[in-house]
Parts: sequence; structure tokens; C-alpha cells
Amino acid sequence: MPLDVHYHPILLSSRLICRLMPMKSENIESAPDRHIADLGDAQIDLDRPRRCGFPEVIFAEGKTTTTMVKIVETLLRNGADVLATRVSEEQAAGLLEKYPAARYNAVGRTFRIPGEGREGKGREGCEGYEGKGREGYEGYEGKGREGREGCQGKVTIVTAGTSDLPVAEEARETALWTGAAVTLIQDVGVAGPHRLTANLPLLAESDAVVVVAGMEGALPSVVGGHVACPVIAVPTSVGYGASFGGVAALLGMLNSCASNVTVVNIDAGFKGGYVAGLIAKNVHKAATGGRA
Repeated sequence: MPLDVHYHPILLSSRLICRLMPMKSENIESAPDRHIADLGDAQIDLDRPRRCGFPEVIFAEGKTTTTMVKIVETLLRNGADVLATRVSEEQAAGLLEKYPAARYNAVGRTFRIPGEGREGKGREGCEGYEGKGREGYEGYEGKGREGREGCQGKVTIVTAGTSDLPVAEEARETALWTGAAVTLIQDVGVAGPHRLTANLPLLAESDAVVVVAGMEGALPSVVGGHVACPVIAVPTSVGYGASFGGVAALLGMLNSCASNVTVVNIDAGFKGGYVAGLIAKNVHKAATGGRA
């Protein structure tokens, strides 16, 4: 059957969009430049917190330390909490010389600095909650979510094996940067199922769970069957030959029978932590009547 260009639904939708959103040159030229910091070798999006909830994150691979410092300075000057991922030891050494109070996680290859006025509270104030279940939150009992002063929801990160820890640490640091209280559960893969069941209380009332696994990638499905929240599966490149650098885990997770499991890219700990933190933030916001 020949395509009827006058009535085809996709073409009609395209025409409607074009009518509703005309691409006039004057509209493009009037874009607010104040929301972009032009550093020459980088264009920093200063409007991202308003649009997306969190500031722009620095992907460090391929950047010089000089460029990194310029970006960090710009973000701090605009009150942003700084997070950089895939930071090498050489880059970290240069950054720590400039910012000695910053935090570099050598395992997760992340670099963090709280924005102006946030030291010791807010997002950094959630640090003390790491490694504890919900019962470990001081003052939390009987007070609801708002009892975790300064924290925006709860994220739990689970690793199948110790070899998955670099990706899990990237996810953990990212989730902390979003403002979530974070619990890390390590080395509870499916080869020893009793290890997961022993840690199930730590998963209680999580707003989102990030499961990091290589090999065949089975753990997210198992975790998904135990929790009533989104499970973000992060496949890793850990495994032997037929794991194909994480492709086997990725395909296994994409075919999960657990309905609450969704999947991000191979070794994408940042993406898993970011999505989990965003979910936790929005759950916290709804539970506290819109308070961030």
C-alpha cells in the first residue's frame, strides 16, 4: 500500500509540532546566555539545577587538569555541589592541591566538593548514614522521612561481588551527591543466596535500589523480587570470556522477569546512582509536602 503523505499519522504529528513550535531565528538568538558559562574549551550549563534538579556533572576523561579547575571554579562560583566522574589519580592530585577539602574516591574515581554554605550540612550531612539500615538513623524512629535532617530519601546499593566495587562506589558517591542517605551492601551475589537474605532488612523502605553485577547479571532480578521500589540494574564488565565485557550481564538484566527492574549502560555507576538519587529526591519531596 502506497504511503499517503497527507494522512500518515507520523507526518501529521510532525506538521502539527512545526506549527506549534516555529523555529524562527529570533527565538534562537534570544536564548538566555546568562545560563551558559563560556570557558572556551567548555560550555557550562548553569541552568541545569532549575530544569533537571541537579547541577551539571563533570566527565573527567579526556580533560586536562587546567580545564577541570576552570569548570570546578565556575560551578562553585554559582553555588553548585561539584561532582566529577572518571577522575584519574593524576587529575585528582592536581585538583586536591587546589581544593584540599575536596573528597576523592580512588576506587570509584569520583571527586566531590559541596557548594558554598553546604559544608557540614545538607548533602554532606548524609555522610553519617552510610552503611546503616534505616534503624541506624539518629532521630529517625517515629518521625517519618523528615527525621533524616538534610537527606533526600534513601538509596541502597548492592553489589554481586567485590570486583564490582569500583562501579558501585561511583554509584554511591553519585547518590550521596544527590542528597540521598546511602547504604552499601557488598558481595551478596547469587552463588551464595543466603548472603542477600541476611541483608534484606537493610533494603527495607528504600526509595530506590541500585544493583551492580557482572557475570550473568542475575542479582537484580532476585533483589527485585524482594522490594517494592524501582531497582536500577548496572551491568559491569566483570566476567570471563563469554561475558563479552558485560554484554551478557546487560542482556540478562534487560530480560529480567522482575517488573520493577530497569537497566542502565555497562559500568555506568554514575547513571545508576543519579537515577536512584533523583527517584529518592522526588519521593522525599512528595512525602514532605514539597520540601526539598
